Amino acid sequence: MGDESRNFTLVSSRLFFKKTNMATLKTVVKINLKGGEATPAPPVGTALGQHGIALMDFVKQYNDRTKDMKGEVVPAVINIYEDRSFDFVIKKAPVSDMIKKELGLEKGSGTAGREVIKTLTRKQAEEIATNKMDDLNTDQLDQAVKIVEGTAKSMGVKIEN
Repeated sequence: MGDESRNFTLVSSRLFFKKTNMATLKTVVKINLKGGEATPAPPVGTALGQHGIALMDFVKQYNDRTKDMKGEVVPAVINIYEDRSFDFVIKKAPVSDMIKKELGLEKGSGTAGREVIKTLTRKQAEEIATNKMDDLNTDQLDQAVKIVEGTAKSMGVKIEN
């Protein structure tokens, strides 16, 4: 791999191409925040402050992009460059949060495997998998459904075919 390997970075099995006029990539930070409610206090301050980026710039941009998703957990993958500039990509909510929202749960079971708290139908699992497909490491719906079902099982949710 020659010079072309410097023009992209691999994050979560997806390629993100850097702008050629920006400095080289310093680090990639993944962070889960509530949509539209980010503040420069921890966890944002502790995760990004050590890299020297302007916290308020990130907070304003993040809150603008996620203002329609207030209250939901919205992951972001932040590319931080040597010149202290940054860009970020908004991801979909975690599968566990999607399951909790679909079933109206506050939290999963504390004793998964021994206690069943709700039942998730195959159709509901397919809907969640379809919504999350962009962020999963598969392009096949049946494999994505298996990922959703595995997450549900670990939360104490029974899968019904």
